[in-house]
Amino acid sequence: MKDSEIIPFLHRLSQTTFFSSDRDFSRPDLCHPNYCLVYLTVEEDEVAQFIRRVLRHPELDSRAKRMGKVIRVTREHLYVWQWHSHYREVLDWPA
Repeated sequence: MKDSEIIPFLHRLSQTTFFSSDRDFSRPDLCHPNYCLVYLTVEEDEVAQFIRRVLRHPELDSRAKRMGKVIRVTREHLYVWQWHSHYREVLDWPA
């Protein structure tokens, strides 16, 4: 599937969380209430670990909490943009 086909595809799905290491999916203007985009900026061998960490994070541990967000994941923080918000939230990883 081409990058240009992914967003229209996500619009047709219900409450999907899409993980990618492609920077094209880290834009705040891609926020939409029907899905969550997660851009992982970690090493390839750490991807599975960070997917699990995102899904277990207390602020993101349910579909309802993730919908409408674009999230950039780093080892240090999560940077979160929300649908209809002009502000970026910075979340720490739980201890």
